[in-house]
Amino acid sequence: MTSRFLSDRVLSIKPSGIRKFFDIINTMPDVISLGVGEPDFASPAPITEAAIAALRAGKTAYTSNYGILELRETLAEYLKQNRDGLTYDPLKEIIFTAGLSEAIFITMTAIINPGDEVIVPTPCFVAYQPCIELAGGKAVEVACKFEDNFQPDIAAIEATITPKTKAIFLSFPNNPTGAVVTKEIALELAKLIVKHDLLLISDEVYEQLVYSGHKHVIFPNLPGLRDRTIYMSGFSKSFSMTGWRLGYICAPPELIAAIVKVHQFALMSAPTISQHAAITALTDCQTHVDEMVTEYDRRRQLLVNGMNKIGLPTFEPKGAFYAFPKITSTGLSSDEFAERLLLEQEVAVIPGNAFG
Repeated sequence: MTSRFLSDRVLSIKPSGIRKFFDIINTMPDVISLGVGEPDFASPAPITEAAIAALRAGKTAYTSNYGILELRETLAEYLKQNRDGLTYDPLKEIIFTAGLSEAIFITMTAIINPGDEVIVPTPCFVAYQPCIELAGGKAVEVACKFEDNFQPDIAAIEATITPKTKAIFLSFPNNPTGAVVTKEIALELAKLIVKHDLLLISDEVYEQLVYSGHKHVIFPNLPGLRDRTIYMSGFSKSFSMTGWRLGYICAPPELIAAIVKVHQFALMSAPTISQHAAITALTDCQTHVDEMVTEYDRRRQLLVNGMNKIGLPTFEPKGAFYAFPKITSTGLSSDEFAERLLLEQEVAVIPGNAFG
């Protein structure tokens, strides 16, 4: 009876392919879960202690919509020192959000008009397409291929550009493949974006989690992209702070001002205690991050080598903390494979079709 009151836009959105399997997991004891994009490390102790100190000092009020100025200034200096001189004005080019999930949603709401198209290379994080569609836009998927190490196909992307195309949405290092983009491909993407006068939304939340000597490509540092990139990152992955819900967006002032309009009415400000803790994360926790990366690298090699040995071809992921095996040899669809692995072996993974 009440369904007639629901928005057509919301009804058209498919439920998360990840959540389907977690509903099953919740009914089964002792499942080995490999499906959540979450570190299994506790947040570094200095971060926790900084949060406790902030609580004891009574720092529990709202902050500026943009975030605590000291944190914005700390982040600006951190990016300048650790991201090849990447420079943003802490007063008007940085906003802190309740994780990357909010950052994605408010960005799409701020930039998309009804019918606008956003090109999304897939596989990708499950929230991209729904957030585009909830904002009234159209997500145009372009497949990245196993045999190309999941590098973006420049020709295929250009072939999808229309007068309605507003932006390209990239995520490297990638969730769920662990792929990283090469400098050569990144430069070709930069030329394409400038040529067609597009925005770039770049989710770089896994930027510190890279291996095998790879150097992360920072998209706003590429020629022509500084003033047309919405750069997103956060604290969930590198600093093991998923539950703290803190991300950030850096972009030119006009874009940030529009994004803040959505943010201030949807959320007001990012969690205050998390912001105070993040200052310590940026200034005092790089050793902890490096230790986690070393352990992720050990696990990466163990898992990828193991899957290749048992006949599930898996390319080498050089970023993030995911592996994306090819299951063609099993004769099963990704849903069938994931369901049987869960029900027969009590190991939970996410089927590839959940990611585009």
